[in-house]
Amino acid sequence: MKVLQTDIPDVLIIEPRIFGDERGFFMESYNRRGLFEKTGIDADFVQDNHSRSRRGVLRGLHYQIKQPQGKLVRVIAGEVFDVAVDLRRSSATFGQWTGVHLSEKNRRMFWVPPGFGHGFLVLSDSADFLYKATEFYAPEHERAIIWNDPELAIAWPDNVPVELSAKDALAPLFKDAEVYE
Repeated sequence: MKVLQTDIPDVLIIEPRIFGDERGFFMESYNRRGLFEKTGIDADFVQDNHSRSRRGVLRGLHYQIKQPQGKLVRVIAGEVFDVAVDLRRSSATFGQWTGVHLSEKNRRMFWVPPGFGHGFLVLSDSADFLYKATEFYAPEHERAIIWNDPELAIAWPDNVPVELSAKDALAPLFKDAEVYE
């Protein structure tokens, strides 16, 4: 696997090795030992999730204030623009974001550590999005920040009309959000 740094040192783009020929391809989508050797990440993943969304659906920016989740995410069909926002007040990159295009073609994975908000926008007709989480979903601790917060100034692709859930549409601004210390 190849590991690419982002503007935020704790957030990583992971490119798995692909073995392909005219019959198709093979890739190792997760190997705990390999991930640790290449990145130092020794995550204990406890839950796998799969979502399917249509073009323009924006999910996020989500996080759990207690039981924060680290997420290893990837797209197996379609394409998304995926974003991580540093919500750790004690971090030098607090309030900064980084993003990456994930698709079935590039087969990239994105490591979003605990302490980050996470969201994605579907760019293709539909997208199947998979993520491994280091903590169980805890709805009582779930929080969100509005996707288009002017202080965060996330450069979402602008050629796709955005569709939000009712809950995400009511998310607070970054300045009013509960964050990590």
